[in-house]
Amino acid sequence: MEALVKITSKGQVTIPKKIRELLGTNMVRFRVIEGKIILEPVRDVGGIFKKYVRKPLSHEKEREIAWQKVADEYRNLP
Repeated sequence: MEALVKITSKGQVTIPKKIRELLGTNMVRFRVIEGKIILEPVRDVGGIFKKYVRKPLSHEKEREIAWQKVADEYRNLP
């Protein structure tokens, strides 16, 4: 399947409904390879953001960090 679409002044494109239905997802990945744009359906969104996920801090550690920031700000007062 092929479609010709216009890029808006904001850099947006609309994927035609038939193609969206064919992909079966509402998330896609854009890649540029050798001057060509590759659009791939993404089914596992978690995989895309995995490198940004951090282990949650304990309540005690969060409190310690907050108090340290307060202390740092207090030290910098004129």
